[in-house]
Amino acid sequence: MKITDVLFAEHVVFHNMFDHIEGSAPKLKTLAEIKCLAAMVESLLTAHTETEDLLFIGPLEHCFEQIGQRETFHQEHEQIERNLKLLQKTTQVKQARALLLGIVIASRKHFDKEERIVFPMAEQCLNNKTLIALGQSWKEQRGIPAR
Repeated sequence: MKITDVLFAEHVVFHNMFDHIEGSAPKLKTLAEIKCLAAMVESLLTAHTETEDLLFIGPLEHCFEQIGQRETFHQEHEQIERNLKLLQKTTQVKQARALLLGIVIASRKHFDKEERIVFPMAEQCLNNKTLIALGQSWKEQRGIPAR
């Protein structure tokens, strides 16, 4: 499986989770409920971001430079991470809810950019063998046994 297929599949899972959060966040009454959802998002996004950074972005770094997007992609990841940390420190339900929904929106926008720009760029710049090898590295990173 190519790394682009793996990352796209993870995006699909995230979008389903984001749909759930957007539907349930307005109904959440306590700070603990919101922080619990945010902790789950943070945990999953951290694993996804590490995969992107270690296996995917590195081989494409020169391409990001060429299209002037290198800093933008890194900054978007960092901003989402900062907001997740800020959410865990907040003491107000309303602020926590707004941060959580903002994180969802920012993540969706970032994923959309990856799907429209980065994945097609990877398919053009990296050969099929490399994409498959990176997919295999993802399996190993996640501890998925070979069949």
